[in-house]
Amino acid sequence: MTQKSENTLKVAHQAFEHFTHGLATGEWQAFLDMLTDDFTFWFPMGKFHGLNEGKERAKEFFQYVSEAFSPGITLTSLDRVTSNETTVVFEFRDEGLLFGQPYKNRVAVSFDVRGDKICSYREYFGSDSKSY
Repeated sequence: MTQKSENTLKVAHQAFEHFTHGLATGEWQAFLDMLTDDFTFWFPMGKFHGLNEGKERAKEFFQYVSEAFSPGITLTSLDRVTSNETTVVFEFRDEGLLFGQPYKNRVAVSFDVRGDKICSYREYFGSDSKSY
C-alpha cells in the first residue's frame, strides 16, 4: 500500500467515525469540519436528489437527515471497506426511525479524499425493511 493510499484510508476512516456519530446524535460539526470548501455530494432521492455543491448545502442536507431520523440512526454492522488512492467506500447497515416509522437500511457511502479533507461524498442504498 502506498503512503497516499494509507493517508486516504486514515482520513476516510476518521470522517466515517464523524459521519456515524452525526447519524446517531445529530451532531455533524466534526464531519462538516472535514469537508473541503468545494465539497460536492450525490444523493439518490428526495429534495437532495442528484449532485449538490458546497458545504452550506451539505449542512442543510445533514440537518435534514437528523430531522428525518430523530432521535438518531444506529450503524448495526460495517460489512466492507474498499479503497484506492483517492476513494474509500464503506458498506454498512443501519436502523432507526424514519419520520417515526421503523427503518432498516443497507448503505454504501463513498468518500473522495484530497489531502486531509473529504472533497466528495456519494450515497447508495436499498432498504432492508420487509414492508416494501
